[in-house]
Amino acid sequence: MDQTHEVINQSAPLSGYNLFTTNRPLRDALAFHSPGHDDAPLRALGETAGAAEMQQHARLANVHAPLLHSHDRFGRRVDQVEFHPSYHALMSAAVRHGLHGSAWAGGPGAHMERAAGFMLFTELEASVLCPVSMTYAVTPALRGNAPVFSEWFPRLTSTGYDPRLVPAAQKAGVTMGMGMTEKQGGSDVRANTTQATFEETTPWGRRYRLVGHKWFFSAPMCDAFLVLAQAPAGLSCFFLPRVLPDGAMNALRIQRLKDKLGNKANASSEVEFAGAQAWLVGEEGRGVPQILEMGTLTRLDCALGTTGLMRQALVLALNHASQRKAFGYRLLEHPLMRNVLADLALESEAAVALSLRLARAFDRQDDAHEALMRRVLTPVAKYWICKRGSMFSQEAMECLGGNGYVEEGGEGVMARIYREMPLNSIWEGAGNIMALDLLRALKKRDDRGQDVAAALAAELDPARGSQPGYDRLVASLLTRIDDGVEETEARRLAQDVALAVQAAMLRRHAPDFVFEAFCASRLGGDWGHAFGTLPLASNFDGIIARAMPY
Repeated sequence: MDQTHEVINQSAPLSGYNLFTTNRPLRDALAFHSPGHDDAPLRALGETAGAAEMQQHARLANVHAPLLHSHDRFGRRVDQVEFHPSYHALMSAAVRHGLHGSAWAGGPGAHMERAAGFMLFTELEASVLCPVSMTYAVTPALRGNAPVFSEWFPRLTSTGYDPRLVPAAQKAGVTMGMGMTEKQGGSDVRANTTQATFEETTPWGRRYRLVGHKWFFSAPMCDAFLVLAQAPAGLSCFFLPRVLPDGAMNALRIQRLKDKLGNKANASSEVEFAGAQAWLVGEEGRGVPQILEMGTLTRLDCALGTTGLMRQALVLALNHASQRKAFGYRLLEHPLMRNVLADLALESEAAVALSLRLARAFDRQDDAHEALMRRVLTPVAKYWICKRGSMFSQEAMECLGGNGYVEEGGEGVMARIYREMPLNSIWEGAGNIMALDLLRALKKRDDRGQDVAAALAAELDPARGSQPGYDRLVASLLTRIDDGVEETEARRLAQDVALAVQAAMLRRHAPDFVFEAFCASRLGGDWGHAFGTLPLASNFDGIIARAMPY
């Protein structure tokens, strides 16, 4: 080949840059929600996540998928999953930067900072963040068993990563997962058949024997799990460790690993409980509300993760378009390509705005208004951002042309993003589950009698009068909520709540030209059915410059 032509006009990989300092929309949103925060930890994380060495770890962790070893060479069951060293390097970095449980031991703004960090790390590699997210989410639910919580909480918040399969007492840091769905039920967890039989009361509380299965059981090498099983009083939540306190392996059998579309570095499994020992968390018969405290936080992470993937897809497209030439000009200089890139940049910034607004609600646990906003915005953000992700990544991939579709030696980051995108929309409740949860949220009231609809109106009110399209949407939205929404309209309602909150946030911490372009296109109808159809009056230069990674 070197005798026939020279390789030219190919973009250089985007590497060795700081993901945080180059992300203006994220920094502006953080400054609004948490003024005066110390951004040094996020700068350090941004440097780590943008390093060429870590990008290589992300590639290798996906190319060399996890391997299940059900038995050793002598025929004894071991039920262990082997990971490539790069997986452990990524996990160690994520835990070191406190993306798991450390926020629960932090001060004011800890959840907000952790949310920003989670988005930054997702740009590097999303797959390994499944156990990180579950470890973060377990804390509120685990409080339902005080002895276990007091013993495990210091390890759940530790920034030391220890992948060994040994008793938790021998480890400085641990990770946790959860198991809810079964073959016959999926999202309908009340159809679960796993049975829990009480055995005795121990220092960890009431101990049971579990017999049954879980159909999706991600990160099976975590140190423990919260699982659902049928007890005499009904579906209940249980704490199930991989290794028992006496050092014996618990009777958790890994049947096989899932062969997934994406998310290759993460091991998702099917397991059976062959009399596994587990301890009751909360009350018998109250398993769903108990474990859904964990589900609420993992839903937050689904929105955060998709937002991070959007940002990475966008910067890859911008990097390519800034270097690649076609028809005598850089792609970035072609008007139609500028429309596409600006439109993607708007969508990305709007996702940041909604995700961080939701994260702020988790930082203010004792605020009545924030409690209602947590309730309504969790399903809304999870639904809308994750729905937009797949379409977004396809358009960003198209900016790279055929090069974006190729995975040569695992170096096709855009292709990896594309395969990853549908997952967050499915995990922790698919679109219909989120839309129905929104309808339930609208019936929620706090101790003072204030309802979610009133809280939403207060949230949207500061931006009223700024743009006609916004005012029309808010007025229509509140009227529809007041009149009552049929189930068949639930998805449309979730979409409109998301758009309204995104616009309200952009009005408060983005430049006017971002807010105006967002409202004119998303709310005012001056937009097509694909990205790249922004109205001519949009400030393409300003929007693109704001999104550039350098």
